[in-house]
Amino acid sequence: MNVADDQQFEMSRRELASGILKQAAVDLRRFHGASSAVEREFYLDAHRWVTSDDCNWPFSFLNVCQTLNLAPGTVREEVLGDLSVGAVGYWTRRCGRAARRFQTFLGNTFTNERTAHAAESVT
Repeated sequence: MNVADDQQFEMSRRELASGILKQAAVDLRRFHGASSAVEREFYLDAHRWVTSDDCNWPFSFLNVCQTLNLAPGTVREEVLGDLSVGAVGYWTRRCGRAARRFQTFLGNTFTNERTAHAAESVT
């Protein structure tokens, strides 16, 4: 394999790992209070995966976290912690995170714009 193939492979691997983690979080949230056997199995499967410390499978929870450079303990707290706050609490937290990221983005944008204008006025 050449460098381009290696980079494509690693990018694909990271995308797959990210998708697996996102699906587990969705299943935990969606099927938390499930009443049917199939839905309970989806929930239990995702819960077992997130809480497992097994590293034997290439896409185990710990290997996914390593691939994505995430701390497993922090991810577990966030994913499992979202279950205890319910749907309203979950969306409140998500919106809060999005608002903070947007605020940071705007702050960086205007800081960079002011720096550019200051540099232009000096020259």
